[in-house]
Amino acid sequence: MSRRTLLKATAVGALTLVASAWTSQALAADTIKVGILHSLSGTMAISETSLKDVALMTIEEINAKGGVMGRKLEPVIVDPASNWPLFAEKARQLVAQDKVAVVFGCWTSVSRKSVLPVFKELNSLLFYPVQYEGEELEKNVFYTGAAPNQQAIPATEYLMSKEGGGAKRFVLLGTDYVYPRTTNKILRAFLKSKGVADKDIDEVYTPFGHSDYQTIVANIKKFSTGGKTAVISTINGDSNVPFYKELGNAGLKATDVPVVAFSVGEEELRGVDTKPLVGHLAAWNYFQSVKNPVNTDFIKKWKAYAAAKKLPNASTVVTNDPMEATYVGIHMWKQAVEKAKSTDTDKVIAAMGGQTFKSPSGFTLTMDKTNHHLHKPVMIGEIKTDGQFSVVWKTKGPIRAQPWSPYIAGNEGKQAM
Repeated sequence: MSRRTLLKATAVGALTLVASAWTSQALAADTIKVGILHSLSGTMAISETSLKDVALMTIEEINAKGGVMGRKLEPVIVDPASNWPLFAEKARQLVAQDKVAVVFGCWTSVSRKSVLPVFKELNSLLFYPVQYEGEELEKNVFYTGAAPNQQAIPATEYLMSKEGGGAKRFVLLGTDYVYPRTTNKILRAFLKSKGVADKDIDEVYTPFGHSDYQTIVANIKKFSTGGKTAVISTINGDSNVPFYKELGNAGLKATDVPVVAFSVGEEELRGVDTKPLVGHLAAWNYFQSVKNPVNTDFIKKWKAYAAAKKLPNASTVVTNDPMEATYVGIHMWKQAVEKAKSTDTDKVIAAMGGQTFKSPSGFTLTMDKTNHHLHKPVMIGEIKTDGQFSVVWKTKGPIRAQPWSPYIAGNEGKQAM
């Protein structure tokens, strides 16, 4: 090879490398990074892992239809491992280091409270998909789960009704952190407004990961001898499994003392023998068992995705309320970005108000223009032997969230941003 030929070949090779590097950078710049912030280990993994997976399914679905503004979504997944301070650290990594346009994540309110300062400081967006205690309204958060008036209050009213058993005494049983304690503060005030005396309300809390419910269930049985009793459960995470097992062991049937849960759905019941739990209740805004074409398609897509990705126990996967809220939230964010023609936080916030989406719940959900919460239907379901729920009560349509409970003093006039 002559010197001239060698130089020419070297130059061509260098240009090829430069072009290749430029193309790789262009492709990277041509994606929109989105963060997924869910516990994939620790006590909350039983609930949060499926939210990570359904987020990935939704992203894959959006990408298959051309992405967002012609750009593919690129998920960035982190595991805060049920460690609340680590949530803040991982959120900062996603926004400041990975440069994601939005984050979908958190389950517990303590994890959400942990990350809020990060999203406010860096002016980024969090979509939070789980029911919560209210008493909060943040510019940088969109709440796609239920506020108390979309779950806790209607469920308690149902328990007090003739249709729901006419409960006169209540055990407020929860995991010891902000969501159960604040929800129970609201419920205690609500019950007192309905004439229920303090002696007829028992409040009990256990730590995350608690597994010995023998004494607590025995005390519930004893408390129930004082009159028609119901349990309102705000137990979170894998503690639900030993609690429900102990209910079965103690023979505490729904006809004796009904339990309504706010954090137990189809996913949590996959690891439990549900036969002794038939008739116990859960309050949500969606159940897998609701019949409509959108939900049929949602379930079909989820089962196909689980099989294709070889998810653990793929043959028995189920959908649940926070999964549906995750799915709706991602699609609404996509719609807002395309309306704003930008992923800029402030422009997306402005475009989110009034967004609608036909959801698997069977209703068209609307993002409120002033309070960053979805208008949602309320449903109460009874546990069946197959781990699914039979809907025994529901609202006629979606209801507007009240993030600030009217049962807490000082909340007057706090309904809007």
